[in-house]
Amino acid sequence: RETGKKYRLPTEAQWEYAALSNTTSNYWWGRPLGSGRAHCFDCDSGLNPREPTRVGRFNPSPFGLYDTAGNVAEWVRDCWHADYNGAPADGSVWEGGDCSQRVVRGGSFLNTGKSIRAKARSKWDSQKGYDSVGFRVVREP
Repeated sequence: RETGKKYRLPTEAQWEYAALSNTTSNYWWGRPLGSGRAHCFDCDSGLNPREPTRVGRFNPSPFGLYDTAGNVAEWVRDCWHADYNGAPADGSVWEGGDCSQRVVRGGSFLNTGKSIRAKARSKWDSQKGYDSVGFRVVREP
Protein backbone atom coordinates (compact mmCIF):
# COMPACT_ATOMS: atom_id res chain seq x y z
CA ARG A 1 0.00 0.00 0.00
CA GLU A 2 2.79 2.41 0.84
CA THR A 3 4.33 2.27 -2.64
CA GLY A 4 1.13 1.86 -4.63
CA LYS A 5 2.79 -1.02 -6.51
CA LYS A 6 1.96 -4.71 -6.70
CA TYR A 7 4.46 -7.30 -5.46
CA ARG A 8 4.56 -11.06 -5.81
CA LEU A 9 6.86 -14.06 -5.68
CA PRO A 10 8.80 -14.69 -8.91
CA THR A 11 7.95 -17.67 -11.06
CA GLU A 12 10.50 -20.45 -11.13
CA ALA A 13 11.64 -19.40 -14.61
CA GLN A 14 11.99 -15.75 -13.58
CA TRP A 15 13.95 -16.72 -10.48
CA GLU A 16 16.40 -18.85 -12.45
CA TYR A 17 16.95 -16.19 -15.12
CA ALA A 18 17.61 -13.55 -12.44
CA ALA A 19 19.86 -15.85 -10.38
CA LEU A 20 22.03 -16.66 -13.39
CA SER A 21 22.14 -13.02 -14.55
CA ASN A 22 21.88 -14.11 -18.18
CA THR A 23 24.81 -16.57 -17.91
CA THR A 24 24.86 -20.32 -18.60
CA SER A 25 27.15 -21.51 -15.79
CA ASN A 26 26.44 -23.20 -12.44
CA TYR A 27 26.50 -19.89 -10.59
CA TRP A 28 26.35 -16.33 -11.92
CA TRP A 29 30.10 -15.98 -11.23
CA GLY A 30 31.09 -19.09 -13.22
CA ARG A 31 31.39 -22.87 -13.01
CA PRO A 32 33.51 -23.54 -9.90
CA LEU A 33 32.01 -22.81 -6.49
CA GLY A 34 35.21 -21.14 -5.35
CA SER A 35 35.42 -19.54 -1.92
CA GLY A 36 33.99 -16.38 -0.44
CA ARG A 37 31.16 -16.18 -2.99
CA ALA A 38 28.18 -17.62 -1.07
CA HIS A 39 27.11 -18.99 2.30
CA CYS A 40 26.59 -22.76 2.30
CA PHE A 41 27.82 -25.77 4.23
CA ASP A 42 30.99 -26.22 2.15
CA CYS A 43 31.34 -22.74 0.59
CA ASP A 44 34.55 -21.89 2.47
CA SER A 45 33.09 -18.54 3.48
CA GLY A 46 34.36 -18.53 7.07
CA LEU A 47 30.77 -18.21 8.32
CA ASN A 48 28.86 -20.46 10.70
CA PRO A 49 27.34 -23.20 8.50
CA ARG A 50 24.49 -23.64 11.01
CA GLU A 51 22.84 -20.23 10.63
CA PRO A 52 22.12 -17.64 7.94
CA THR A 53 24.12 -14.44 7.63
CA ARG A 54 23.10 -10.88 6.82
CA VAL A 55 22.02 -10.13 3.26
CA GLY A 56 24.64 -8.48 1.09
CA ARG A 57 27.75 -9.97 2.70
CA PHE A 58 28.94 -11.14 -0.74
CA ASN A 59 29.20 -9.26 -4.02
CA PRO A 60 26.02 -8.75 -6.04
CA SER A 61 25.38 -10.46 -9.35
CA PRO A 62 25.66 -8.51 -12.62
CA PHE A 63 21.91 -7.85 -12.22
CA GLY A 64 22.59 -6.28 -8.81
CA LEU A 65 21.01 -9.15 -6.84
CA TYR A 66 22.46 -10.46 -3.60
CA ASP A 67 22.48 -14.00 -2.24
CA THR A 68 20.85 -15.87 -5.10
CA ALA A 69 23.09 -18.81 -4.17
CA GLY A 70 23.06 -19.98 -0.56
CA ASN A 71 22.27 -18.17 2.68
CA VAL A 72 18.52 -18.91 2.57
CA ALA A 73 16.62 -20.78 -0.13
CA GLU A 74 13.76 -18.85 -1.72
CA TRP A 75 10.12 -19.67 -2.39
CA VAL A 76 8.82 -19.21 -5.92
CA ARG A 77 5.18 -19.15 -7.07
CA ASP A 78 5.18 -22.44 -8.95
CA CYS A 79 3.60 -25.63 -7.67
CA TRP A 80 5.89 -28.68 -7.55
CA HIS A 81 6.38 -30.70 -10.73
CA ALA A 82 9.05 -33.39 -10.86
CA ASP A 83 10.40 -32.11 -14.19
CA TYR A 84 9.77 -29.43 -16.80
CA ASN A 85 7.60 -31.50 -19.17
CA GLY A 86 4.60 -29.29 -19.88
CA ALA A 87 6.03 -26.17 -18.22
CA PRO A 88 4.93 -22.82 -19.67
CA ALA A 89 7.37 -21.63 -22.33
CA ASP A 90 6.73 -17.95 -21.55
CA GLY A 91 8.05 -17.94 -17.96
CA SER A 92 4.61 -17.67 -16.38
CA VAL A 93 3.64 -19.44 -13.15
CA TRP A 94 3.08 -23.19 -13.41
CA GLU A 95 0.07 -24.18 -11.35
CA GLY A 96 -1.37 -27.69 -11.27
CA GLY A 97 0.91 -30.45 -10.09
CA ASP A 98 1.23 -30.75 -6.32
CA CYS A 99 0.44 -27.30 -4.90
CA SER A 100 0.81 -28.52 -1.31
CA GLN A 101 4.51 -28.59 -2.22
CA ARG A 102 6.01 -25.44 -3.68
CA VAL A 103 9.33 -24.98 -5.44
CA VAL A 104 12.27 -23.58 -3.49
CA ARG A 105 15.37 -22.33 -5.30
CA GLY A 106 18.87 -21.14 -4.43
CA GLY A 107 19.74 -23.48 -1.59
CA SER A 108 20.66 -22.35 1.90
CA PHE A 109 23.43 -22.26 4.48
CA LEU A 110 22.56 -25.90 5.28
CA ASN A 111 23.18 -27.11 1.73
CA THR A 112 26.34 -28.10 -0.13
CA GLY A 113 27.70 -26.06 -3.01
CA LYS A 114 26.16 -28.47 -5.51
CA SER A 115 22.71 -27.81 -4.04
CA ILE A 116 22.96 -24.02 -4.35
CA ARG A 117 23.56 -24.05 -8.11
CA ALA A 118 21.05 -21.85 -9.95
CA LYS A 119 19.45 -24.82 -11.69
CA ALA A 120 19.06 -26.87 -8.49
CA ARG A 121 15.51 -27.05 -7.20
CA SER A 122 13.66 -28.67 -4.35
CA LYS A 123 10.15 -28.93 -2.95
CA TRP A 124 8.93 -27.94 0.48
CA ASP A 125 5.60 -28.12 2.27
CA SER A 126 3.97 -24.78 1.49
CA GLN A 127 2.03 -24.72 4.76
CA LYS A 128 5.10 -24.65 7.02
CA GLY A 129 7.81 -22.15 7.88
CA TYR A 130 11.52 -22.92 7.81
CA ASP A 131 14.53 -21.03 9.17
CA SER A 132 16.47 -21.81 6.00
CA VAL A 133 13.84 -20.58 3.50
CA GLY A 134 12.95 -16.98 2.75
CA PHE A 135 11.61 -15.11 -0.23
CA ARG A 136 12.43 -12.44 -2.78
CA VAL A 137 9.71 -10.35 -4.37
CA VAL A 138 9.13 -9.06 -7.87
CA ARG A 139 7.59 -5.62 -8.30
CA GLU A 140 5.10 -5.57 -11.13
CA PRO A 141 5.18 -2.67 -13.56
